[in-house]
Amino acid sequence: MNGYETSVRFAVLGPVRAWRGEQELNLGSPQQRAVLAALLLRRGRAVALSELLDAVWGEEQPAAAVSVLRTYVSRLRKVIDSGREVTGAGSVVVSVGDGYLIRLPDDGLDLSVFEQRVTEARKLRAAGELSAAAELLRAALDGWQGGALAGLPGPLAESESSRLNEERLVALETWLEIEVERGRHSDVVAELIALTGQYPLREQLCRLLMLALYRSGRQAEALAAYRGTRSTLVTELGIEPGTPLQDLHDRILAADASLDALPPGRPVPSAPSVPPVLPAASPPALPAASPPVLPAGRPAQLPADLPTFVGRHAELDRARALLSEQDGPPATVVISAIGGMAGIGKTTLAVHWAHEMADRFPDGQLYLNLRGFDPTGSLVTPDEAIRTLLGALGVPPMRIPAGLDAQTALYRSMLAQRRMLILLDNARDTDQVRPLLPGSSRSLVIVTSRNQLTGLVAGEGAHPLPLDQLSSAEAHDLLARRLGTDRLAAEPQATDEIIARCARLPLALAIVAAHAVAHPGFPLSAIAGELRDSHGSLDAFASGDDISTDVRAVFSWSYKAVSDPAACLFRLLGLHSGPDISAPAAAALAGLPLREVRALLVELTRAHLLTEHFPGRYTLHDLLHVYATERVHAEETPPERERALGRLLAWYLHTADAAYPHITPHRRRIPLEPLPDLCTPLEFTTHDQALDWCETERANLVAAVHQAAESGRAGVAWRLPAVLWGFFYLRSHTHDWVDTARAGLAAASAAGDRRGRAQGFADLAAALRGSGRFEEAIDHFRRAMVAYRELGDTDGRASAVTNLGDSYLQCGRLDKAAEYIRRGLAVERVIGSPWGVGICLSNLGDVYQRQGRFDEAIGCLEEALTVLRANANPWVEGVALDILGTAHRRLQRYDEAVDYYHQALRTHRDVGNRWGEGHTLGNLGDAQLAAGEPEAARDSWRQALAIFVEFDHQDAAKIRERLGRPADVPPDAEARAAGSKRAA
Repeated sequence: MNGYETSVRFAVLGPVRAWRGEQELNLGSPQQRAVLAALLLRRGRAVALSELLDAVWGEEQPAAAVSVLRTYVSRLRKVIDSGREVTGAGSVVVSVGDGYLIRLPDDGLDLSVFEQRVTEARKLRAAGELSAAAELLRAALDGWQGGALAGLPGPLAESESSRLNEERLVALETWLEIEVERGRHSDVVAELIALTGQYPLREQLCRLLMLALYRSGRQAEALAAYRGTRSTLVTELGIEPGTPLQDLHDRILAADASLDALPPGRPVPSAPSVPPVLPAASPPALPAASPPVLPAGRPAQLPADLPTFVGRHAELDRARALLSEQDGPPATVVISAIGGMAGIGKTTLAVHWAHEMADRFPDGQLYLNLRGFDPTGSLVTPDEAIRTLLGALGVPPMRIPAGLDAQTALYRSMLAQRRMLILLDNARDTDQVRPLLPGSSRSLVIVTSRNQLTGLVAGEGAHPLPLDQLSSAEAHDLLARRLGTDRLAAEPQATDEIIARCARLPLALAIVAAHAVAHPGFPLSAIAGELRDSHGSLDAFASGDDISTDVRAVFSWSYKAVSDPAACLFRLLGLHSGPDISAPAAAALAGLPLREVRALLVELTRAHLLTEHFPGRYTLHDLLHVYATERVHAEETPPERERALGRLLAWYLHTADAAYPHITPHRRRIPLEPLPDLCTPLEFTTHDQALDWCETERANLVAAVHQAAESGRAGVAWRLPAVLWGFFYLRSHTHDWVDTARAGLAAASAAGDRRGRAQGFADLAAALRGSGRFEEAIDHFRRAMVAYRELGDTDGRASAVTNLGDSYLQCGRLDKAAEYIRRGLAVERVIGSPWGVGICLSNLGDVYQRQGRFDEAIGCLEEALTVLRANANPWVEGVALDILGTAHRRLQRYDEAVDYYHQALRTHRDVGNRWGEGHTLGNLGDAQLAAGEPEAARDSWRQALAIFVEFDHQDAAKIRERLGRPADVPPDAEARAAGSKRAA
C-alpha cells in the first residue's frame, strides 16, 4: 500500500492481537487494545480524536482522557514499530489532524481476509462449485479465535462485536447449508444441534437441522426440532415460525421426495489450498459447536452382579441373540425392554446380562434408576434423568442447557460416536425413556419396567423381553443356593409348598430364604405353614400387574418377625419421601437416640426389609416402601404420623441451618421455628464438612421441600431453600435451586405467609440470577422489594435493592447497576448494617472500575475494606481486594495489583472460598504477565486451573486457553461473571 511494507499482522476476530512474523506483540491494557481496534476497523481511514474517546470510554470519560489516549497511541507505535525497518512511508500508526489512522495491506488484518474469503466462496457457490465454496468458508471460519473483540471494554467494542459475530454466524449458516446441499448432512448434525441450542431463535439453523436430520433418516427428531423452535418462538416472542420453516415442516410430514439427499456418488469440484490467515504461533481456532468429550475415567456405574444368580437361561439366550456373534458392539443402537411384574427379577437379570456384555462397550456403562413406580411418587423426569446422565459423562451442572430439547441434543451429541451400555431401570412409560435413547450410536440400551412399553417397541424398534415367574426348577435352585441342597432334600414337600406359596417370585423366595437362613433350626414345614396361614394379606396394585397376595404374606411375616421397635421404625420409614435416609435422619423420624436407631437399622437390614446401599445410608425396595406406608397408616394415629413427619422435616431444616454459617459466614440468618421434641440436628465444625453433608443429602433436601409444601408446612418449605442458598450457589445446582425456591414461594403464597412470600421472591430471584436468567431475576427482585416494603422490613428491602443492582451489574447494564447499588447503600447506611454497606461499596467499586472511573472505584473499594475489616467480614473483604487489584491492573500499576491480589488470596484461603481463590489466581496471572513475568503468570494460572477443575467451574476453559491447552468443553464467551462474585 503506497510502497509501504510491513510484516505485522493484526487480529480482531477474537481477542485483539498482533504478530511480527512468528512473534506475538504485547499490545498492553484492554483500553489500549480498544484504541487499536478502533483504528483497525476503519481500515486505513482517519479516526478523529473525539471518535476514539467515544470508542474507549463513551460518555464516562476520565478527566485526563485525551492525555491517556495519546499515551496509548504512543505505546502502540513503540510496540508495533519496534524491531522493524520503516521505509519512507513512516510509522504504521500515523497522525491525521487531531486523530490517527493505521496503514496495513489487505491481508494484514484477519477481518479483511475473512471477508475476502466469504465473498469468493459466495461466487464459487453461485457457479455451482460447492466443494470449493465449502472449503473456502471453512477456512474463513477457522480464522476466528473466539468472539470478535473479546475482552475489550467500551461502546465501540460492544456494537462492533455484535455486528462481526453476526457476520460469522451468517457465514457459518452458509457453510452448513452448502454441506447439507452436497450430501454431508450426517456430518453436520451434531454441530447444528449444538448451534440451535445456543441460538434457539434463529429459524435458518432450525431449518438446516430439520433437513439434515430428515436426510439422515431421523424424521421424528426433525419434527421434534420444529416443535421445539416453534414453542420457543411462541413463548418468548409471541410469533409463529416463518413460512420457509413451516413449509419444510409440512413437506417432511408429507415425505416430500424432493427433500431427499443428492446421490452420494455425484462428483463435487474441489477447492484450491488456502493459506492461513495468522502465523503458526497463534493458537488454532476451536470449532464452537464441538461436543464435549468424555473425561479420562470412563463411567462404570453398573450395580454389583448378584453372586447367587440362577436360572433365566432362555431369557439370557434371547438377550444375547440381540447382539451379533462377533466380539464388539452392535452396528447401531440396540434397545432391549425387559418387562414383568414387580419382584419378578427384572433388575437382577438386566444387571447380570449387562455385566456379561460390559467388555464389548469400551466407552463405559451408565446406570439410572428412573423410579417409575416409586411409592412416594418421586418419578425421575426426563430432564432430571438427562442431567444425571450428562453429569456421569463429565458435563458440569453449569454447562447443562435449560430445556429438555437442548439437554437431549447435547446428550445425543456426546453419545454419537461412542460405544456404551446404558441400563435404564424401573421405567414408568415410553415418554420417560424416549429422550434418554441415543440418536446414532453403537450402543446397547437395556430398559426395565413393570409396563410393557409398547410405544418403545413400536416407535423405537425395542426388543421386548417379558419375564414370567421362575420355573419350579429355577425356584428350587434359588433356594438351594441360599439354604443348601441338604436342607431342601430333607423336606421336599415343604420346599415345594414354599415355592408355590411364593408364586415362584424371586423377591418373595429371597425373603423367605433370608428368614430360613437366620433361623436354621426352623423346619421348612413350619415356614410353609406360616405362609399358608397368612395367605391373602397383601392386595394387588390397581394396575393389576404387580405382585399377588402371597407376597404381602411374605412381607407381613418378615415384618412381624422383627422386634416391635424395629417394626415401628420400618413403618415410619413409609413417611419418608426421599430416595434414601441416613441413620441420624431415621433417629429424628423415630424420635429415638441415634445409638438405638443404628441397632434397629441393622436388624431391619438383616431381615431384608431394608438395604444399606452405602455405609450408614439405607433404602427401601419400592414394594417394601408401599408396605411400610400401608402399615404406618394402619397402625399409627394421624397425630403420631404428623409428629414423626414434623420431626424429620425439622431435622433437615435445622441441620441445613447448622451448615449455613460455615458455607456463607456473616450472612443474615433466617429465623427458624423451634425444634420439636426428640429431634437432634447435626452440628458442623468446618466448611468442607458442612458442604459435603449438603451434597450427600441434596436429593432428600429437595424432596423435603416438596413434601413440606404438600403437607401444609409452608414454614419449612420456604425456609429450607433459603438456608441452602450458599450450597446451591457454590456447587452450581441451579436447577434444584430454582425448583425448591419456586416450591417454597408457592407454599408461602398459598398459606398467606407474607414473610415467606418476600423471602421466596428473593430466593427465586437469586436462583434465577445464578442460572443466568437475569431478566427474570430482576423481575423477582423487584417483587421482593415490594413485598419487603409492605412488611416494613427495611433490612430485607435493602438486600433486595442491592441484589437488584448486582443483577444489572451481571448483565452489563452498568448505569442501572450503579443506580440501585447507590440506593441500597443509602438504606444500608441508615439501618446501620456493616454487612450490607460493605457489599454495596464493593459492588459499586466494581461498577466504577468496569466503567473506567478508576479514582471513584478505588475510593469505594478502600472504604469497603475499612468497613469490612472493622466488622470482621473476610468473605467479602477478599472480593473487594480482588476488585482493587483489577482496578490497579487496568491502570497498569502492576506492582500494586499483584500486592492486592496476594492479599485477596490470603483472605479467600482463610475463609475457604475456593472459587474466589481460583478467580483471583487467574487475575494475578494476568497482572504478572503484563508486568513481564510470564513464568510466574503460568504458575498462578496452573493453580487457578486446578481449583476450577476441582469444582467443574466454567472459568477452567479460560485458564486453559491462557495456558495454551485445549479445553474439554468449549468455554462460554464472557457469559457470566466470575465465580467469586457474591450476592447480598
